[in-house]
Amino acid sequence: MDLKDQIDKNKLPQHLAIIMDGNGRWAKLKGLFRSIGHENGTKAVREIVEGSAEIGIPFLTLYAFSTENWNRPKLEVELLMKLLVSSLKKEIKTLTDNDIKLNAIGNLDALPKKAHKELLDVIEKTKDNKRMTLTLALSYGSREEITKTIKEISLKVKNNLISPHDIDETVINNHLYTQNLPDVDLLIRTSGEQRISNFLLWQIAYAELYFTETLWPDYTKNHLFEAILNYQNRERRFGKTSEQLNQ
Repeated sequence: MDLKDQIDKNKLPQHLAIIMDGNGRWAKLKGLFRSIGHENGTKAVREIVEGSAEIGIPFLTLYAFSTENWNRPKLEVELLMKLLVSSLKKEIKTLTDNDIKLNAIGNLDALPKKAHKELLDVIEKTKDNKRMTLTLALSYGSREEITKTIKEISLKVKNNLISPHDIDETVINNHLYTQNLPDVDLLIRTSGEQRISNFLLWQIAYAELYFTETLWPDYTKNHLFEAILNYQNRERRFGKTSEQLNQ
């Protein structure tokens, strides 16, 4: 029995988030330019999107470009933006054929005009797809998101649109970039690093964390299925005891 057949379709994470790490190290180990690592990373994206859709995960969020990534060398940033545009153009047919809706979170206005336009175009063309929502976190930083949320809610309080007493988790959720997404159930990070790196800090409050040594360009469907099986063997208590869950 292969790994996919071992997965319990009734115990899937509803929202899977992945920190795709290791493109640069993958290239360095092979004596290649970092750009080759990023190009091969896009192949892993296709593999994991397809694998997630195959087993029935409804929400997949990929950390594609952080607010901190703008500090990388200019040529590398330009390459990443060009890769984004070319990948979106290439994958629109795959998204459509597989009934996958594209979504994006982050400070999207910071993206170059061409990348921003291509992104919005693919989002528009796939908006009615139902099988899975694929979210790209682009120019995304969780602290920036939370800061933006606090400012927006504060302005509404100032203008008497909301009372401070009414501010709860629902109100906060409704002002986040992820307002239309459920909380994350499983967060995967590749390449051996064991950090969250400013990714979905609010949304992963009760997520299971899974770290793997595999570099992102080498990450396959089987690696994904291993992570899902590991997740399914964990007990998620949400603050309760095991006895309470078994009652």
